[in-house]
Amino acid sequence: MVDLLIRRSPVAEHTTTGTAVDTHRVAEAARWVRARLGLLASLAVLAVAVGWALAPSVFASGDPLTGVPAEKFQPPGAAHWFGTDNLGRDLYTRMVHGAGLSLTATLSAVAIALVAGSLLGLLAGAAGGIVDTVIMRVVDVLLSIPALLLSLALVTALGFGTRNVAIAVGVALIANFARVLRSEVLRVRHAPYVEAAHASGVRWYAVLARHVLPNSVQPVLALAAVEFGMAVLAVSSLSFLGYGTKPPTPEWGSLISEGRNFLASAWWLTTLPGLVIIAVVLSAQRLGRAAGRSGNR
Repeated sequence: MVDLLIRRSPVAEHTTTGTAVDTHRVAEAARWVRARLGLLASLAVLAVAVGWALAPSVFASGDPLTGVPAEKFQPPGAAHWFGTDNLGRDLYTRMVHGAGLSLTATLSAVAIALVAGSLLGLLAGAAGGIVDTVIMRVVDVLLSIPALLLSLALVTALGFGTRNVAIAVGVALIANFARVLRSEVLRVRHAPYVEAAHASGVRWYAVLARHVLPNSVQPVLALAAVEFGMAVLAVSSLSFLGYGTKPPTPEWGSLISEGRNFLASAWWLTTLPGLVIIAVVLSAQRLGRAAGRSGNR
């Protein structure tokens, strides 16, 4: 009888209901995490890479330029997570401190391509006529040249240095942004709300700034996330070829270049930096695809 009263009491019913709701919420949260596990992992990888670039001493307090000769060619372990190089320098520390230069060059390249390409695409789509024809023929020429080859030609003309690498990679990516934004502007500029703004007497530049550009920029931002990954590869490739910063300053591509002479005896000098670059590239592209899907909904 007492058990029956306890089961029927409001306190017992409230406790049971609360437990069921909590269990349901936990199950929903678990399903949400499982459905977005790849996206969350990509965000975590990019967050770590950005943390390396912004606060390298927090993640690796050692000196990336000095080593202990007695500890050279140490394999990855508890003392040296990524092992050591031929001078006894900790490879993990050099990767962390090299993230600043590599990601700064990458962000600069994407920013150059985003701004310049968006301006060209907006001008071509809004002006039309001969302006559109000329701009898009130039874009077609740029698209016909592989981006890495064009970057290599430009950085050869500009000279060595991380800044010149960023400029070269950014110019090579301009055509992609121009083409995407032009297509979006052509789609949006004949929308009813844009024509209504023109009919109400709003100036053309105000229509572009208030209506056309805000409704065309979503695919371009998604492309920027994807191109960020490609820019990481391009910057690292040019650094690998020796066009980046001068040694011994660490940079992701130059670290792989330094380790290629020791592939037979110290595989980690090239493999681990390469895996880090691959992880960052794939994470950026995964984030870009997710942003593109959300923008199409």
